[in-house]
Amino acid sequence: MTGFALVAFGTSAKWLELLKEIAPGVKRVAVLRDTSPAGIGSFAAIQAVAPSLGIETSPIGDQHPDEIERTITAFARSSNGGLIVVPNATTIVNRKLIISLAAKLHLPAVYGYRLFVTNGGLIWYGPDIVDQCRRAAGYADRILKGEQPGNLPVQEPTKFELVVNVKTADALGLTVPVPLIGRADEVIE
Repeated sequence: MTGFALVAFGTSAKWLELLKEIAPGVKRVAVLRDTSPAGIGSFAAIQAVAPSLGIETSPIGDQHPDEIERTITAFARSSNGGLIVVPNATTIVNRKLIISLAAKLHLPAVYGYRLFVTNGGLIWYGPDIVDQCRRAAGYADRILKGEQPGNLPVQEPTKFELVVNVKTADALGLTVPVPLIGRADEVIE
């Protein structure tokens, strides 16, 4: 398994676990993702963990905004649903639509970008970007001092962050478990 696949597997699996923790009644999860290797890998990782949590998964392609709205709305017609939004360019461009749909349709959602939660989404878990930049600066320094980039090992993220939006949880009728609050790097109230 490649380094990317390991990170994708671990992070994607964690998204599902966090969704189940914050919304224990979730039995079905729609995964909004693209058809890139990253999107397919994330969905595969979520599918692998889903049976152990008693969850059925459904992929949703992230095409045109009208299609996103139609497919998420159709998914939300049945009860006990949740949403995972895999990070990619299309989901970030359509973040306001996705966040508003999750709120309007009462879908608890885990997002692949912190920006979603600071704009009203429920929960985010992902690599600490500041830590990654610090580590990249170290690599840049080594390259500037003469090391060949091809000789440097690929570095996977080692530090992850969890952000929970309690205001959004309240609006969805969810009580955020105290242990989850305790693990959060940031709680938005």
